[in-house]
Amino acid sequence: MGTMNEIRTGSRHELSLRGQRAIVTGANSGIGEGIARALAEAGAAVAVNYVRGAEAAERIVAEIQDAGGTAVAIEADVSREDQVEAMFDAAIAAFGSIDILINNAGLQKDAKLHEMSLADWNQVIAVNLTGQFLCARAAVREFLRRGVQPELSVAAGKIVCVSSVHDAIPWAGHANYAASKGGVAMLMKTMAQELAMHKIRVNSVSPGAIKTPINTTAWDTPEAERELLRLIPYGRVGETRDIARAAVWLASDHSDYVNGATIYVDGGMTLYPEFRTGG
Repeated sequence: MGTMNEIRTGSRHELSLRGQRAIVTGANSGIGEGIARALAEAGAAVAVNYVRGAEAAERIVAEIQDAGGTAVAIEADVSREDQVEAMFDAAIAAFGSIDILINNAGLQKDAKLHEMSLADWNQVIAVNLTGQFLCARAAVREFLRRGVQPELSVAAGKIVCVSSVHDAIPWAGHANYAASKGGVAMLMKTMAQELAMHKIRVNSVSPGAIKTPINTTAWDTPEAERELLRLIPYGRVGETRDIARAAVWLASDHSDYVNGATIYVDGGMTLYPEFRTGG
């Protein structure tokens, strides 16, 4: 067991999350799956949340366990208060407590503004924004109850909000999604400001174009990928591991002085790439 000074200076195991316990929402595919696997590889016990696709969640859990890790699958709709509370109760019963929340679950219901239904607006806001609030609230209550466990981390708890470059870039035809991610950005900062005094850190990872099942049509042909790359100065479409590495770092003590920050993992998509040749 390291001393407090060793923990602060990062001389313990490199990016080790050994002994810590995490919930990753929307973790049965895509970015959430990548983060869940990376947290497990770093030593954390992981609750793999899903709302549908139980077989995929159980497969991920089995593969983590086969690799020597600890994981459970927990079904919950993050937009439902009762289901979020039940998910945290189940994870705490399984692991003893929770140290890390990865607020990842999200969806899209795209339409032009004048054609968008109220139901589609409400569902996206409920999952993408209200879901992050509900999960963060439940996590913070546990962090405050338990306090700092210095043998595990110098922080009482860590929350990583998975947002999007569209918390900064407007996105025509996706008003509900962009509004939800803009809300996540300010929710994250406000939580970080409010909770820092309790040794709870809150940060965001905002992905750009990442190869996941939700956006396959944007990159699954050479023509589509070439068009997409016009928006990415770094010249490649991202992989889920790019987001996972940032999330693991933010969940570790190596980022202990990082609070209220957004890391754009986007290959430069937020750098106004059109100005390379114009302006």
